[in-house]
Amino acid sequence: MSYLLPDYAPMARVPRAWVSPLVSSLVTLPLASVAFLYGSLSAMACDSCDSAESDHFDASFMVGYDVLRVVLGLSLGALVLSWALPWRQRNTSVRWVLAVLAPCLTVIGFVLFLGLVDRPSGM
Repeated sequence: MSYLLPDYAPMARVPRAWVSPLVSSLVTLPLASVAFLYGSLSAMACDSCDSAESDHFDASFMVGYDVLRVVLGLSLGALVLSWALPWRQRNTSVRWVLAVLAPCLTVIGFVLFLGLVDRPSGM
């Protein structure tokens, strides 16, 4: 019966373990850069607002920007962990999950930022 199952050696080295972190890096880093740049420049959206509208925007922006930074940090952490795991057979599935999770977290963080920030009515 064991001849039906492939040989599984958890400590065996995986020769192409770098592929999933590399693809994830090529997707995540540009996405995260654009999201962070957009979030950072969004602070200027209410430069010409009156006092009440500006206070409301500033309060929502600070919460949204904090959420964006935390989620982008988690995304970067998942990306670094996908590179840092030992290139062994037992870590293959964890590496893939972390590599897929990194760009997904970036998109989720950006969508959360857009949802949390109340834009001025003139935009």
